[in-house]
Amino acid sequence: MTDLGNRKGSAAVTAAAVIVVIYGMQMAKVLLVPFLIASFLALITVRPMLWLQQKRVPSFLAALIIVSAIMLLLAILGIILGSSIADFTAALPVYQARLEVMVAGVIDFMVEHLNVDESMESLGDMIDVGWAMGFAATILNSLKAVLTNTFLIIFTMIFMLLEVSSVATKVEAAFGRSAESLQRPRAFLQNLGRYLGIKTIVSIATGVCAGILTSMIGLDFPLLWAMLAFLLNYVPTIGSIIAAVPAVLLALVQLGPGAAGATAIGFAGINIAFGNFLEPRLLGYGVGISPLVVFVGLFFWGWVFGPVGMLLSVPLTMTLKLALESDAGTRWIAILIGSERDAVYALKKRATEQD
Repeated sequence: MTDLGNRKGSAAVTAAAVIVVIYGMQMAKVLLVPFLIASFLALITVRPMLWLQQKRVPSFLAALIIVSAIMLLLAILGIILGSSIADFTAALPVYQARLEVMVAGVIDFMVEHLNVDESMESLGDMIDVGWAMGFAATILNSLKAVLTNTFLIIFTMIFMLLEVSSVATKVEAAFGRSAESLQRPRAFLQNLGRYLGIKTIVSIATGVCAGILTSMIGLDFPLLWAMLAFLLNYVPTIGSIIAAVPAVLLALVQLGPGAAGATAIGFAGINIAFGNFLEPRLLGYGVGISPLVVFVGLFFWGWVFGPVGMLLSVPLTMTLKLALESDAGTRWIAILIGSERDAVYALKKRATEQD
């Protein structure tokens, strides 16, 4: 009974600690979000910096070159998108009102001419048809808010890049671990950096194609739809769908059903080409996480860190999985949230150890 009571007490303390940490992260997200963005930017750019170092470029100069390029890109994005985001946010109530009028007209027509039950009218009042547009505005305004912390992100990223070459030596000196013991975390970080790098390239291509599509169709704010497609491509499974919905609704309000259909078909073609064919071939492997956990993690990290947490949900969940795998007491959780391939590997390893 004593052992059982101790285990229950330990589980209760652990659960309480987890809840405190989660709420602590949520309260400190103003500071944590720029740090997370800097961390993942550093993971994406560490390979180019190491390549420059191999070309005998000094570490500080290599980091400065990489960071200067990112600063230039962020400055251009801030200049181009700043006014467009403000204009779209100001025009959003007008678009939402038009959309609500159109939906109300369709419901009235169905009730009067198609003998549809009148409860459809109350259903129409319950559905917020402009939610997708409002969500798009929230994502874009969150991006604008993040860009105001550019200098904090950039300086954090510089110091992270400068620490890359000395991390292994410091860990070995501090904890007495050999280079071989760091092989698994190093491989994970390399895979995570590769995943983020390829995902970024595919997301850029997706955003460019979405911008060209919406510009050719004649939608207002094509740069915003390009940026939204780029950002939400980081969100697995449903991100591309969420990115397409506001553009389709705007096409319906602004240009009519034909343009809305063309926009939907165009976004579907872009997502199929990049998401179903190009990206899997470039990556060559999955993210090592259960699809259900990816979906739940999307909402969990979004609740903790806001829209930026949704964009970084997969890297954050992968990092959490690495932390759980590093301890024997929590490794079973890592297996449960991992992919089927990880579970099969764990079974084979256990069978080998028993033999």
